[in-house]
Amino acid sequence: MKEEISRVLTMVEEGKLDKEKATELINVLQRKDQPIPLKKETSYLNKMLKIRVTSEQGDNVNVNLPIKLIKAVLKVGTGIAERIPEAEKYVKDINVDLLIEAIENEVDGQIVDITSANGDKVFVVIE
Repeated sequence: MKEEISRVLTMVEEGKLDKEKATELINVLQRKDQPIPLKKETSYLNKMLKIRVTSEQGDNVNVNLPIKLIKAVLKVGTGIAERIPEAEKYVKDINVDLLIEAIENEVDGQIVDITSANGDKVFVVIE
C-alpha cells in the first residue's frame, strides 16, 4: 500500500493528478487494507417479538411484531385488546411495562410463559 500511495503523491507532484482525486485514491487504498467483516451482526432491532396464545376452546392467536415497532404496539394494542370481550381475558394478566423493560434491556428468548387453570396458554418470545 505504501508504494501505491507514493505513486499517487508522485502523480500529484508531476501535475498528472489534482489533490482532490489524490485524496480519493488514498482513501480507497487505505480502506482496501482494512479487514472485511465475515459475518454481519444481527441487530436487536431486527428481531421479532412473537406472541402465541392457545385456548382450550380453540381460540388461538399468533402475532409476530418487529422489535422496532413493539413499544407503540404494546401500549396501543393492549389497550384495544382489553376493550374486546373475546380478547380481554387473554391480555388482562400481561404486564406491558415488564415487556417494554425487557425490550429496552435487549432481553432475548422466552420472556412470558403463562398457563391458566382452564388450560389457556400465553407465550411471548423475542428471537
